[in-house]
Amino acid sequence: MGRTNELYERARKVIPGGTQLLSKRPELFLPGEWPAYFRRAKGVEVEDLDGRVFVDVSIHAVGSCPLGYADPDVERAVVDVIRAGNMASPSGPEEVELAELLCELHPWAEMVRYTRGGGESMALAARVARAASGRDLIAFSGYHGWHDWYIAANLVDGHALDAHLLPDIDPSGVPESLRGSIVPFLDCDRETFDAVVARHGERLAAIVLEPARYGEPPAGWLQHVRETADRLGAVLVFDEITSGFRRTVGGAHLELGVEPDVAVYAKAMSNGYPMGAVIGRRGVLEAAERSFVSSTYWSERIGPTAALATIGKLREHDVPARLCATGERMRAGWRQLASEHGLEIATKGIAPLPTFSLDAGDESRAAMTLYTQCMFDEGFLAAGGFYASYAHTDEVVDRALAASSRAFARVREALDSGSARQALRGEIAHSGPSRRAQ
Repeated sequence: MGRTNELYERARKVIPGGTQLLSKRPELFLPGEWPAYFRRAKGVEVEDLDGRVFVDVSIHAVGSCPLGYADPDVERAVVDVIRAGNMASPSGPEEVELAELLCELHPWAEMVRYTRGGGESMALAARVARAASGRDLIAFSGYHGWHDWYIAANLVDGHALDAHLLPDIDPSGVPESLRGSIVPFLDCDRETFDAVVARHGERLAAIVLEPARYGEPPAGWLQHVRETADRLGAVLVFDEITSGFRRTVGGAHLELGVEPDVAVYAKAMSNGYPMGAVIGRRGVLEAAERSFVSSTYWSERIGPTAALATIGKLREHDVPARLCATGERMRAGWRQLASEHGLEIATKGIAPLPTFSLDAGDESRAAMTLYTQCMFDEGFLAAGGFYASYAHTDEVVDRALAASSRAFARVREALDSGSARQALRGEIAHSGPSRRAQ
């Protein structure tokens, strides 16, 4: 097993589930072999505790490093602020500079509050929307974290989150008093959205959704949601934790032409350092002062410093355009190779975050696991999703697609002989998040 996975066996005894983040569990990729831990990461390469080096063309730190691992410009800025002192009784000036920059990038926004992660950013947004509107009920589509306000959807219907997060999420520990405080509608689905509005109407405090996640929203969809929120007096919240800073510097909504009342960011804005931001209109964000929203480490300097350095480089090098081109190149390669090898695949996702799945009937999961195993054997961490980064050069993509061609050929051979499961050295990858990269 080596030191890497021996440590994982120890972790499972002292850490519930074995990892702090569900999306990093090795069983979701290649049980028994996918490295659970790393010693070093640089660019697109990851070295595990046993000295094995892999090229990462998979979830790439769950989308948190759009510039690549250990980007030198971001690292330099972070090291400088560490040497100067990260925490003190006063606050760091970087938090003001970053707030002004975020408002510059989003002219509709006037105020900013920080957190250090996506889930708590969404919890803050939900709190502020309720405080600003004076109402309790939230309508949502998509995945928005683990906090009570969101998981409460499954108190009414144990399957309410099936289309948004994981099937059969147990709301154990979520107060029963939150029953009925949040209701779902399907992503980009006007029928289910309008049904929620017709039933709950002016009780809605907020409408929460991702403006673009699996692809471009249908024409008129976001405009319809915006008009509905205005008519009802509900706060429109765009969760840009996944989409933000990938297709443009700032939120995807800047390209889609619809302005929310609140937008939420994390992940890509700080290239691997904890940072989250909730930006919004003054009339909404000022409600944070009426409702206690505060945390010691929201005032540390590393997060804002990393965000300033990251956003600066994203702008200087037009990185989002590169991410979109790289993602589309990988997607086109998958499609062409699948056709050449007679495999049925389905692709989805926004340009810088393409995904694919193999359609092989009952053997689909075994086939995907075999693909990951073949890529692993060639020195790649690869699964069904690809977070493009600035460090993924054309040469890296070419090498990954060449390896994918050989992997697809092996999968085709195994399916033809009915031996996909037998070709695996371990278990079939476990079913995991329907949105693998959160």
